[in-house]
Amino acid sequence: MSEASHYERLISLAKGEPKRVCVVAHPCEETALAGALQAREQGVFELILVGPQQRLHALAQEHGYSLDGITLIDTPHSHASAEVAVQEVMAGRAQILMKGSLHTDELMHAILCTAGKGLRTERRLSHVFVMSVPSYAEPLFITDAAINIFPDLNTKADIVQNAIDLHLGLGLGTPRVAILSAVEQVTDKIPSTIEAAALCKMADRGQIVGGVLDGPLALDNAISPEAARIKNICSAVAGCAQILVVPDLESGNMLAKNLIFLTGAKAAGIVLGARVPIVLTSRADSEITRLASCAVATLYAGHLARSVVATGAK
Repeated sequence: MSEASHYERLISLAKGEPKRVCVVAHPCEETALAGALQAREQGVFELILVGPQQRLHALAQEHGYSLDGITLIDTPHSHASAEVAVQEVMAGRAQILMKGSLHTDELMHAILCTAGKGLRTERRLSHVFVMSVPSYAEPLFITDAAINIFPDLNTKADIVQNAIDLHLGLGLGTPRVAILSAVEQVTDKIPSTIEAAALCKMADRGQIVGGVLDGPLALDNAISPEAARIKNICSAVAGCAQILVVPDLESGNMLAKNLIFLTGAKAAGIVLGARVPIVLTSRADSEITRLASCAVATLYAGHLARSVVATGAK
């Protein structure tokens, strides 16, 4: 299976979804604008672009992009762009939020601090990398490597649940979730092993639902059947994990970037736990990665919409 095939499948599925609207906050840099326009051109979603209108038109003209048929909302600066983009979501005019060329903390402040709770839910926000790794047979989720620096147990429970919900929402089935640490034994010398064991017990008690959890697991015996066999670890997760839950942001960020730069992996991803999925793309992302992130957001927005209808029907 080619390294892009996982993403091609997600992009194809997203094109078949009812068209949803993505509002992009301050796409005043070429890659930010190009990624959003490409997703629209590919039929992944429709667009609202929020930013200084004169700059947006000049940028589009400079690079030969057309803004015909796209809703533009004029704002004076990036702070205003973030606030207005969030307001578009709160008003129901957009179902996906995308970061443009502003700082992530500007967008997060608007998401969390806009009057009326912003886009907050009862869940903590967390990020999931949806990795396409050449040597791995299926998409590999890594969380959280971008939002929560040193998550406590309750935050980790939300991180796990967000990732499980995404896996289910993308139609990938019940996920096998590995709670990572440096070792697979529980020891008070490594606090993350105790939290891993607690998360597994929370799943046993129904505090985390929808996935099969095991932990603590070291990385090798989470993803290598041979390593799990050598260590005599017998579980439904060991050796074939689909979601890797890291102890903290530093370890997760290093793991994801190791896969990207040493194995040629691709890393799409979105932020979960808000009222809508949030796309945080990077200027270093490839074209297929940016498009895959948009596709993941569209598919998950559809899942959220269907969940609301189903809950209301009950």
